[in-house]
Amino acid sequence: MTQPRVAVVDSGVANLTSVMAALQRLNADAEVTSDATRIKSAERVIIPGVGAARPAMAQIHTKGLTETLRGLTQPVLGICLGMQLLFGKSFEGKEPVECLGVLPGDIRMMKASPDMPVPHMGWNQLTPVQKDHKLLRAVPPGSYVYFVHSFMAPVSNATIASTDYGERFTAVAGVGNFFGCQFHPERSGTVGSRILENFLSI
Repeated sequence: MTQPRVAVVDSGVANLTSVMAALQRLNADAEVTSDATRIKSAERVIIPGVGAARPAMAQIHTKGLTETLRGLTQPVLGICLGMQLLFGKSFEGKEPVECLGVLPGDIRMMKASPDMPVPHMGWNQLTPVQKDHKLLRAVPPGSYVYFVHSFMAPVSNATIASTDYGERFTAVAGVGNFFGCQFHPERSGTVGSRILENFLSI
């Protein structure tokens, strides 16, 4: 089976090496690009990201990609910060950051406690919310994936799977052709590889 051509968006705020390595292990035809024409013509688009929403959105604006990303009609996957950028606003700092707004709801900081320090870092379990979703095909309930984040999307109608860390939050999201993983599938072993493979096959 021929894998689709994948554009990995170079927003300037992502560790692209591990994402590309994971795609290469799946024999995906992937390229890193910030060229709007290449992104629009790709069969799949992945938006990785690390860090904070404000500098990430600033980079996306500077590269002229805001409306390009909002208008994509092929399957799109946001990873970690890349998922958060798909939502409406991110409440970090004194003023909320306007994000891409293709998934409903906003991003807020996680609640820290002595037992649950923030950032949430390490392996945690997935609980499917939308049963038998194509992105979770052959991913057993309770599977462990790798998280590194301080902000999260609350559970909503867009939640495909959730994770509990003192409170339940969205671990996998999706509406229409836009999907997101709050964790790092490229660092999540065979489970993460399966989720990436499922995305490529959508």
